[in-house]
Amino acid sequence: MADLRNYQSRAQTGEMIDQGLRAYMLKVYNLMALGLAITGVAAYLSFQFAFANGELTAFGQAIYVSPLKWVVILAPLALVFFLSFRIHSMTVAAAQTTFAVYAALVGLSLSSIFLIYTGQSVVQTFFVTAASFGALSLYGYTTKRDLSAMGSFLMMGLFGLIIASLVNIFLASSAVQFAISVLGVLIFAGLTAYDTQRIKELYLEADDVAVAGRKAIMGALTLYLDFINLFMFLLQFMGNRK
Repeated sequence: MADLRNYQSRAQTGEMIDQGLRAYMLKVYNLMALGLAITGVAAYLSFQFAFANGELTAFGQAIYVSPLKWVVILAPLALVFFLSFRIHSMTVAAAQTTFAVYAALVGLSLSSIFLIYTGQSVVQTFFVTAASFGALSLYGYTTKRDLSAMGSFLMMGLFGLIIASLVNIFLASSAVQFAISVLGVLIFAGLTAYDTQRIKELYLEADDVAVAGRKAIMGALTLYLDFINLFMFLLQFMGNRK
């Protein structure tokens, strides 16, 4: 009888953990989806204000041509570092607001893709990215295989990718750019699965509301970055240039 009660207690505990984990991961995905929605709206509206009657408006000149463009490019990077380093001392509401502002700034900086690629190809690439991301993240969530070794390899590849991209700024080689795009797709596809598993493993039933909220925001930020980078590298293959 005692063994039966212990078994039932363990089963109930496991069920509570499963429910808590599902709620936690659902919050991560919802926050990531909200960030992507903010980015998409910000990018579209920025382009609408920046381009009219076949020419750049004053706003477009400011964010695409003038020295202010460097602020537009670097501001998201500065904010993501700020959020990563300060989130443990921020309230959940402040962290969510910072994430939303970051997503809007990314949308502003990405609005230039509408100057380069057709709207139809941007939309098509987005849906391909969404389908690929969903499948890869589902694999990372459900697999019993430990992906930590793959994650270490992918992180080294990511640093190599960054260095190669910086070097190619000066080389301006189309062959090198093609290789970077291929590696970028492979690296961020792998990181999507790895990061999903890592975010899942960070869940603790004992976390209070604030800690769980901060973890969910950082998880959403991580998956958001994987999605955006995967989208940008796929766009280089699938995008039809104007």
